[in-house]
Amino acid sequence: METLDIRKGEQVALVGGNASGKSRLAAAFAGRCGANYITFRDSYGGYGDRNFFMQQRWNLFTLEDDPPSAGEQLRKEAAASADPDAALRRLEELTVLFGLTPVLDKYLVTLSSGELRKFQLTRSLLGGPSVLVIDNPFIGLDPAARRLLTQLLESLSATTTLVLVLSRVAEIPPFITHVIPVSDGEAGEKVTLGDYLERVLPPAVIRMRDVTIRFGERVILDRLNWTVRQGEHWALTGANGSGKSTLLSLICADNPRAYACDIELFGRPRGTGETIWDIKRRIGFVSPELHRAFQVDAPALDIVTSGLFDTEGLYRHPTEEQRETARRWMAEFGIAGLAERPFLCLSSGEQRLCLLARAFVKDPPLYILDEPLHGLDEDQRCRVKTLLDRFCGAPGKTLLMVTHYPEEYPACIDHSLTL
Repeated sequence: METLDIRKGEQVALVGGNASGKSRLAAAFAGRCGANYITFRDSYGGYGDRNFFMQQRWNLFTLEDDPPSAGEQLRKEAAASADPDAALRRLEELTVLFGLTPVLDKYLVTLSSGELRKFQLTRSLLGGPSVLVIDNPFIGLDPAARRLLTQLLESLSATTTLVLVLSRVAEIPPFITHVIPVSDGEAGEKVTLGDYLERVLPPAVIRMRDVTIRFGERVILDRLNWTVRQGEHWALTGANGSGKSTLLSLICADNPRAYACDIELFGRPRGTGETIWDIKRRIGFVSPELHRAFQVDAPALDIVTSGLFDTEGLYRHPTEEQRETARRWMAEFGIAGLAERPFLCLSSGEQRLCLLARAFVKDPPLYILDEPLHGLDEDQRCRVKTLLDRFCGAPGKTLLMVTHYPEEYPACIDHSLTL
């Protein structure tokens, strides 16, 4: 670690697999530069105090000695520091910053994992360190607690250089500026977060940078930065009028304003020679707007087959193999018996199932499904939700889904964006 170069203003993540040596290197670095070092484990052990063993949490009232409260312990350590007045002022500041007031009167052994992290961070920051090394900051925390801790660490990054030791790329917070990969006890070359993510993550299917869309005085999208990578499954949420449909239209090549925005689709910037059909052939799409506008009086089989050509009607002569593919997808959605019936004579729910089969028929890499279960009865909703998990959740498939009913999201959803 003698060659480790971390400069003022940088926020660094040491990333490596289990037994890669990253924790040992972090501890050695902290010792050499005099940084505060915190390690989190998925238990109360390792804190250096017998009262932190988990079983004593449930035997609180059988302890012979009255255990200290979090506030008492913090005030005691602040008073014993080299500059007690400064440490006590710092404690007041951190109490406000971390929202510690409800925690101060609790016994240490009763603190939750999230509260314990707040306590340990506060304890380490009483002396106002310029560098703080934190090992496994997110281990054992639920999603809400992870988000809160990320916000707390980001607020600290304004005055403190943070070095986080992480095992998973997904845990790297967005305020991190540089990454140092660790393998076999050796630190690799320090790289910017962006370069590291491009190196280790799947390719970006959608990338938007500072995208702003206005209609008159009304701002629909305001400097949106968003990256969707291959194999991710996104829930797109927001109130009516929040911009969801506008956002999807930029992706589906239906909105000409996309050419004035910094948008990349499938690794290619918009406006660099790609055609609308180059984009559409990679996307399976269904939405309430498409359904309302789809006024094609043709057999349902033709409607589904037209998805192979991204047209609203069947204007080509498909091969028998292509028709058989359409029939298979109609069977998947439980509408094989509707193949020869005119689309406009079907019920609204049957039409929606036809349009869903049309979106899936070409087996695209990206599915954009806006209210896909809209108008379906309970049996059909369960059937379609299962199909979404089966096909959209397959390796390499990417999904963007909009619904106002959270229970409709398939289990494969792993990311969310709220407008």
